Amino acid sequence: MPRIVSLIASATEIVAGLGLLDQLVGRSHECDWPEPVLALPKLTEAKFKVEGTSAEIDARVQEIVREGLSVYRVHADDLKALDPQVILTQDHCDVCAVSLKDVEEATCTWTGKPVRIVSLRPDSLADVYTDIARVADALDAPHAGRDLIARMQAKFAVIRHSVQDKARPSVAFVEWVEPMMAGGNWMPELVEIAGGRNLFGIAGKRSDWMQWADLVAADPDVIVVAPCGYDLPRCLQELELLRAKPEWRDLKAVRTGRVYFADGNAYFNRPGPRLAESAEMLADMLHATTSGSAMALRAAWVSAT
Repeated sequence: MPRIVSLIASATEIVAGLGLLDQLVGRSHECDWPEPVLALPKLTEAKFKVEGTSAEIDARVQEIVREGLSVYRVHADDLKALDPQVILTQDHCDVCAVSLKDVEEATCTWTGKPVRIVSLRPDSLADVYTDIARVADALDAPHAGRDLIARMQAKFAVIRHSVQDKARPSVAFVEWVEPMMAGGNWMPELVEIAGGRNLFGIAGKRSDWMQWADLVAADPDVIVVAPCGYDLPRCLQELELLRAKPEWRDLKAVRTGRVYFADGNAYFNRPGPRLAESAEMLADMLHATTSGSAMALRAAWVSAT
C-alpha cells in the first residue's frame, strides 16, 4: 500500500473516510482532523502570521499574491525524507492552502523517487465526489471511494427529506467579512439541501466579493457567517465588525435573532466528507431540525444587536 502525504485538510479527511489513515505519513499545518493526524509531522506553514482583523489578513495575502509569491512554505527536505508514493494537494485556490505549484517546486529535483501527485479542484459537490473517487483510485481503494460517496449522498438525502415540507427562508452566507465575500462553489448547494433560498454566490462558481448595500437591500431571513480558515471562537470576533456597519441593527435576521456564526474552517470551507455535517448544521439553523445540542458545538447563535 502506498505511503501518503496530504497537504490539504479536505484530502486528509478523505483518506480517513476511506479507512486508510494508517498509510498517512505526513500532513499540512492545517490538517487537524481526525485527531490521530496531529501526531504526524507538519510539512507546511504560512509565510505570515495569521492574526489581526479579516481586513488586515486579506491585505497581507493580497500583497504576497501581487508580488507573485506563494502564501505557503513547503518543507521540501522533510517531505522528501518521508519517501511518499502519493502526495495529495489542490489547485483550487492559491491563497487557501498549499497549491499544486508549491508541491511541484518542492519535488522538482527528485530523481529516482517515483511519486504520484493528485491535485484536487472542487468547485461543486459533484467535483467533491469526483475528487474522492480520484483519491481512492490513486490509493488502490476504488470500492471504498464509492462507498464514501454513497454515504455522503445518503446523508444529504435524509436532510432534504427532513425539510421538504418546511418554508424556505432566504439565506446570506458570508464567507469573509472585510472585505465581504459571499460563499460560492458548493455552498449554495448546501443551502438548498438544507431547505433555504441562497441569495448570494453561485453554485459551481468561485466565491466572489459582495457589497454591503446589496446585503441590506436583500434583507435576508437568515445570515450565516463562516469565514474561510476561521474556527468558531475566531469567527465570533467578526461580530464587532458587523455591528459597526450602517443598517446592521435594522436587518431582519438581526432583529429576529437569526444570525449564526459557524466553524467555516472545519466544516463549510473544507470540501470533504464533513460537508454532509455542514448541511445538517445549516438545516438546524434554518429549521431547528434537531434539539440543537450537536450544532451548538460547531456553530453559535449570537445576540447580534
